[in-house]
Amino acid sequence: MELQSNLTALKQAGITPVAISYDSEKVLARFAKERKITFPLLSDPDSKTISAFKVLHTGMSRGRLKGVPHPGTIIIGKDGKIIAKLAHDGYRKRHTSDEIIAAAGK
Repeated sequence: MELQSNLTALKQAGITPVAISYDSEKVLARFAKERKITFPLLSDPDSKTISAFKVLHTGMSRGRLKGVPHPGTIIIGKDGKIIAKLAHDGYRKRHTSDEIIAAAGK
């Protein structure tokens, strides 16, 4: 994963990546282990936090209707306020570390 391989650069810029998903803790733990991800992966099975950040849309997910987050990046300052929201069309493309650092103003 791009973020994991550039974790040092992100941390040097004062950025701590955290990912959130509606997947269960068990699924996320297995995913993190398989991909050797060391930053936090948070489980939000009811999509409450995902909804609070207004990145939820409804549609088909794994054959059933479910709220699915738009993959994106939200940069939150130390004061808890949103600094930037980044998004791509579709769900496959992710933001690079360089894009995140630039959006954070670092």
